[in-house]
Amino acid sequence: MTEKFLSAAELMARMLGADGHPFVVIPHPISSATADELEATARRAVGAAVAILTGVDPEP
Repeated sequence: MTEKFLSAAELMARMLGADGHPFVVIPHPISSATADELEATARRAVGAAVAILTGVDPEP
């Protein structure tokens, strides 16, 4: 999710009993990003998601 919506996601997670659930956060807004910027953001987001799901940092 983008930075702008992090507090809403944290509140929803807390309400659903998942307080402290980790999220992959990307810069806001993405609508004005170039294709190259979106690709770089997506690559960082995938790496962060892998780290959250596996506990292993994909880039040592």
